[in-house]
Amino acid sequence: MARNLKALGLWRTALVASVRQDGPDLSARQLAILLQVYLTDPPHTVRGLAATLNISKPAVTRALDRLSVLSFVKRKRDLDDKRNVLVQRTVRGSVFLSDFAELVIAAGAVTEEDMTRVRAEEALADAAKTRLEADLLSGKTASAEPADEALAGLSV
Repeated sequence: MARNLKALGLWRTALVASVRQDGPDLSARQLAILLQVYLTDPPHTVRGLAATLNISKPAVTRALDRLSVLSFVKRKRDLDDKRNVLVQRTVRGSVFLSDFAELVIAAGAVTEEDMTRVRAEEALADAAKTRLEADLLSGKTASAEPADEALAGLSV
């Protein structure tokens, strides 16, 4: 649980830093599409992005409209199959994601003291889980007091 909270905290830190910058705010869907386009091999199509992300084609199109306005992606008609629209990377989109990656890296820069505290919290959680499982197997009814005492030691 502590590791999950740490991961979410890092993600929150990166997002907050991103929002505080002068750059554009992207929705989760827009960011997911942008990451898919930049981190996987082309070609990318509206149909393919919709299938990969399990969202509708109109939802992909709306997100691409915004990303295109920001010049983070470029759309081009597929010359081999005119029904397809290819989604292409741009320099501006690459710069945006590079800057965002730096925010994620900075958010992940934790001190050894932080890691020691996280390890201690994980050990405490594991011990409490083991004790609870043992109590359940032995037929004891769990009281709230031991859990309350264990949680009181956490300062998250």
